[in-house]
Amino acid sequence: MAQEIKVPDIGDFDEVEIIEVLVAEGDTVEKEQPLITLESDKATLEVPSTAAGKITSLKVSEGDKVSEGDVIATVEAEDESGDDDGDEEPAGDTAEADKQSDEPRGADEPSGEADDSGSGETVEVKVPDIGDFDSVEVIEVLVAEGDSVEKEQALITLESDKATLEVPSTAAGTISELKVKEGSTVSEGDLIALVASSGGSKQTQSESKSGGNKPASGDSAKASSGSGSKSEPKATTSASDDHNYDCDVLVLGSGPGGYTAAFRAADMGLNVTLVERHSVLGGVCLNVGCIPSKALLHSAKVIEDAANMASHGVTFGKPEIDLAKLLDYKQSVIDQLTGGLKSMASKRKVNVVNGTGTFADDHTLKIDGNDDVSQLTFNKAIIAVGSEPVMLPGWPEDERIWTSEDALSPDEIPGSLLVVGGGIIGCEIANVYAAHGTEVDIVEMTDSLIPGADKDLIKPLTKRMNKRCGNIWVSTKVTGLEAGDKLTASFEGKDAPESKDYDRVLVAVGRKPNGKKIGAENAGLEVNDRGFIPVDKQCRTNVDHIFAIGDVSGEPQLAHRATHQGKVAAECCAGEKSAFDAKVIPSVVYTDPEVAWTGVTETQAKKEGIEYTKGAFPWAANGRAIGLDATDGNTKLLFGKDGRIIGAGAVGSGAGDLIAETCLAIEMGADAHDIGLTIHPHPTLAETVGMAAEAEAGTLTDLYIPKKKK
Repeated sequence: MAQEIKVPDIGDFDEVEIIEVLVAEGDTVEKEQPLITLESDKATLEVPSTAAGKITSLKVSEGDKVSEGDVIATVEAEDESGDDDGDEEPAGDTAEADKQSDEPRGADEPSGEADDSGSGETVEVKVPDIGDFDSVEVIEVLVAEGDSVEKEQALITLESDKATLEVPSTAAGTISELKVKEGSTVSEGDLIALVASSGGSKQTQSESKSGGNKPASGDSAKASSGSGSKSEPKATTSASDDHNYDCDVLVLGSGPGGYTAAFRAADMGLNVTLVERHSVLGGVCLNVGCIPSKALLHSAKVIEDAANMASHGVTFGKPEIDLAKLLDYKQSVIDQLTGGLKSMASKRKVNVVNGTGTFADDHTLKIDGNDDVSQLTFNKAIIAVGSEPVMLPGWPEDERIWTSEDALSPDEIPGSLLVVGGGIIGCEIANVYAAHGTEVDIVEMTDSLIPGADKDLIKPLTKRMNKRCGNIWVSTKVTGLEAGDKLTASFEGKDAPESKDYDRVLVAVGRKPNGKKIGAENAGLEVNDRGFIPVDKQCRTNVDHIFAIGDVSGEPQLAHRATHQGKVAAECCAGEKSAFDAKVIPSVVYTDPEVAWTGVTETQAKKEGIEYTKGAFPWAANGRAIGLDATDGNTKLLFGKDGRIIGAGAVGSGAGDLIAETCLAIEMGADAHDIGLTIHPHPTLAETVGMAAEAEAGTLTDLYIPKKKK
């Protein structure tokens, strides 16, 4: 039967160029074998055949521009019964043939005999696309000549100055010859090994455990492995249930919590399907949140550090901003991480399905993809659908009014920007744009930037932000916004003007969970008025076999919380007695200076009547901070009645890294002596943690602190 091979989802691009055609008319191809290579201005993509057979017609050539859905080639598909020579070999020709035709194969029995029709073919395994590198080093050879390998099994590990890459076998069979060794330098297209193909891949362990590759009941979903290849979702028979489901665990959403849950479940032997509405894994954090914002904040810090070096006797000229290159750098950071996720999903045999998922019932997910609507059944599910930016009601619809996601991919650097909301996201993006030449104003309803953080930590940040921004109006709100040649904002507050014009307005007033967007009612799931799905310590919802993690499960809405919840949920799905019982979840503001805190804050302690004592150390007395010209920093530790640490905070360069030590101290129940007697390297900013503990213990010698009168 003839099958048309089409251009898959190419993201935000209208069209991309074909830079290589890998086959010719008349060629015989395997399912998943690459046919062409596409290239955008950001990455390359190989398009695989969706069927094994013969190329009867090629519709494209090198240099052509194609769009999503365009036909690439027509393949006359082979008989999918597993007997490639069935039409040429009379039935009953041999006893073995009779045995093959008369005896049905069990669900757990590998289909090696049927695949042997292709044995004897030698497959060349070559170095794939290695990006911008001319050559990379082979740091590990994972197989030897004579070894049997499966399709997608890693053969060698390559290393560049940025990352490592495992190169998999493109066929199942025996390594007949190795062409490289550890320490070799190779380039794209170089021959790695020769594989004597067995004609088909062996059944994976996950398929065997889950009852084989039985067809799913109902509509089948279009699935893709982490490598981008299309395959049907694997069916499974759960050990705890007599039903046949398409998967043991279905994970809805592939952000830090979702992909962690999927990978952990797969590592524990479960058959996992990961459903993601976007074309790449990683969710908000990797694609339009944590990671890209930190890439741009790095650029901002370099600009400001260079300007501040004049007082050190080193003067630089005014920076020239090439926005296209800056955004390309940001995208390269994203691509490296999302590409890593794609590879790890493939290696773990996690089925990745692209589409928007909503529950049809408590064991079925409806998936609205690009081309059709399908369904997947599951034994257990983990909801990791995250959150979205809150937009203010009554404001005009105008592309100049940004969410945080818009602000990370601007079409130009605006001359002026109003940031509505002085929380973490608002301050970080204000920091980015102020450093790149935009006049930035911030308006915050409460009486301080970063509401919820202790004011002594925020004071150095506010002082620095006042220098880099035009205005910071606290205890102020925006009462209206009109769209004309400019965006005109009206204000109500002590020091704010009645109105002011801006080129862009960023709304950074928080995020709302996506709990009401997934058909939760069809599965009997409880969702509160704000859109959160309540969970217990095992991240279990009111429906026993459905879990929820990350932003949708409650506050704080932080990626590192979601990651740990993802592991807990996956382990519970596998029958473990895991629980999310973290004592503390740290928060970090990645501005310059950074602000970080964990555990009980002074504000919280005073409000709740928690007894505490405090040890603090100013960075003005720290040699490393003085050398870095970062003397406005401070580190403090809070201790409870029993002398154990209950909270910590820091402001200054790298405070987000420094706070990690205090998280461990709280989890371990350390007291001031435990921390103070731990030898910290000198000179470092981390010393300030030890010295803050010494200040509490009364053993500090780096400052003179008069003894308290008894």
